[in-house]
Amino acid sequence: MKYYIDVNAAQKGDGSRECPFRRIQEAASCAEPGDEVIVAPGIYREAVSPVNGGREDARIIYRSEVEKAAVITGAEPVKNWEAYEGSVWRARIPNAVFGDYNPYTTLIYGDWFVATMIAHTGDVYLNEKSMYEVTSMEHVLHPEKSRTSWEPEFSVYTWYTEQDKEKDETILYANFQGKNPNEENVEISARKNCFYPEKEGVGYITLAGFTVRQAATQWAPPTAYQEGMIGPHWSKGWIIEDCEIYESKCSGISLGKYLQAENDNKWSKLKYKDGTQTERECICLAQLEGWSKERIGSHIVRRCDIHDCGQTGIVGHLGGVFSVIEDNRIHHINNKQNLCGAEIGGIKMHAAIDVIIRHNHIYNCTRGLWLDWQAQGTRVTRNLFFNNCLPNGDDFTKDHVIGEDIFIEVSHGPTLIDHNLLLSDCSLKLATQGAAVVHNLIAGSFTAVGRGVNNGTITKPAPRYTPYHIPHRTEIAGFMTILHGDMRFYNNIFVQKKIRPALKKRAEGMERNEWTDDNLITGTIPYEGYPSIAEYQEQFEGYCGMGSAPSDRYYNPLPVWAEGNAYFNGAKPMSKEKAFVDEGHEITIALEEEGGSFFLKTNLYAFMPEIKNQVVTTDVLGMAFEPEQKFENPDGTPIVMDTDYFGKAWGTNPGAGPFSDYTSLKL
Repeated sequence: MKYYIDVNAAQKGDGSRECPFRRIQEAASCAEPGDEVIVAPGIYREAVSPVNGGREDARIIYRSEVEKAAVITGAEPVKNWEAYEGSVWRARIPNAVFGDYNPYTTLIYGDWFVATMIAHTGDVYLNEKSMYEVTSMEHVLHPEKSRTSWEPEFSVYTWYTEQDKEKDETILYANFQGKNPNEENVEISARKNCFYPEKEGVGYITLAGFTVRQAATQWAPPTAYQEGMIGPHWSKGWIIEDCEIYESKCSGISLGKYLQAENDNKWSKLKYKDGTQTERECICLAQLEGWSKERIGSHIVRRCDIHDCGQTGIVGHLGGVFSVIEDNRIHHINNKQNLCGAEIGGIKMHAAIDVIIRHNHIYNCTRGLWLDWQAQGTRVTRNLFFNNCLPNGDDFTKDHVIGEDIFIEVSHGPTLIDHNLLLSDCSLKLATQGAAVVHNLIAGSFTAVGRGVNNGTITKPAPRYTPYHIPHRTEIAGFMTILHGDMRFYNNIFVQKKIRPALKKRAEGMERNEWTDDNLITGTIPYEGYPSIAEYQEQFEGYCGMGSAPSDRYYNPLPVWAEGNAYFNGAKPMSKEKAFVDEGHEITIALEEEGGSFFLKTNLYAFMPEIKNQVVTTDVLGMAFEPEQKFENPDGTPIVMDTDYFGKAWGTNPGAGPFSDYTSLKL
């Protein structure tokens, strides 16, 4: 059956083409497996909660009749602004407008959120762009440019809120910098979700072609109920495609965790167990409560434009397993820098088991992709990453965090990073083991090698023990700390970028930091001194496993493999590596945007020698040490890297980098 929706319909209808519903929720309350909901252009100010799910063979499809012309928004317009003082205006909003959820009394809160300022889940939007909340009237009347924002010129558009308890009203003050808000499009957050089931298990839904914007979402750590502007809410088989998603206060899409009532932000609430321990408890409890391949995950997010969200474009813990994230643009995430904490990135996923992240453009984010814990069977392939670091400038403060394209944290692997362009100043943060980095163009450095795996104690040992799983399943096989190493670097091109003086200054003094050294030298050189496989095996020769003297052999760093790589502009290989090193040419790399596409502009291939490498396969890469799982496809079949970034054949002896043919580098 097909249901039709038109917010501009003359009268309330029955869902037929001739007499459509006015609200999407009317169809979402009655649609059943196999039904399609077709939504006409218009602005739909509602929080849609699908009541029923579809089936694998009979999805429920919600489709914008004209791509991106049907807008689902969590915001309401405000047209009753009164001049207050100077360029500051005031509006009074009856609290009845918000129902049982007032974003202007609800604070951002949760594990790993760093409350550098009091922030509400609500926002004030000027022409669909969120303004900057401040904590006093003084900062509304006399705003100062933010030193951390990526867009300091707009940071003087500030707002402040307070409650009039006698009148039961929310009062908003906003500095519109000379604009008349009653003549502009000014909106405020009124709902915490836009398209999100209230109950769990509403699976096999497709959301296609919508614009979704402006929700008052809450912080989404892995140890809490993770909500987003859009999300499947602990179910299976969603498809989110061809949508534009922006201006969520925290997260745009959540593929994440359900509510565990007894273990929700437990670290923040009870304080006595650290966050790592409560996260382990979350995972074990989920295992008991039905977290399985048969019930959860296997979602697809594709061809979406996700931007200008405060915490993440896509977030997920446990609920995103076995998913595919492909052909998206994810950009300008956390650029306001008004939210701070350890859960920020274009994509931030815990337990990305057998997740494939491919052919996305991820750029202009505080951090590009963060794979935290259990990146087991995860493959990141054919993506373009750039500008996922500190913005251009020379006024960095101690509050600036040097981001990177990809951060893999305390995972045992196997994690495969292949055929990507990693062009930010820092390419990979590798506080992890069990990863393979193959056929990439890498213009940034490796950071946090050999560190970043402890809990931040001062005098006590506190290694983080994280789980690994039965291959291609959610069932836990064991827990172990990170030994470091167990890394493979094959057929990459490393090009040292010019180090920005301001970035170097910010990185100085970080060498002894437990969480990152903020290294800015490109190449495998941070793995200098790690053992080869032969050196590692030598520790165990003649050892029968019983009755020997105490030894560190089980806790020493694991081996590192490197072969077929090429180095330019002073990028440095580790000394054991046999590699091509060019010392005579200056290589330039730049991206140009034209007609909505990115083009790589470089002289690299004028000086690239003919390198004949082996085809990298599952057999070449071997097994990740701790889970004893091969680098293979989610269905267990072998991987053979015989095609490049564009899907063109490599031939029998591939070169280095992501391209077999570099005559046209339209990305």
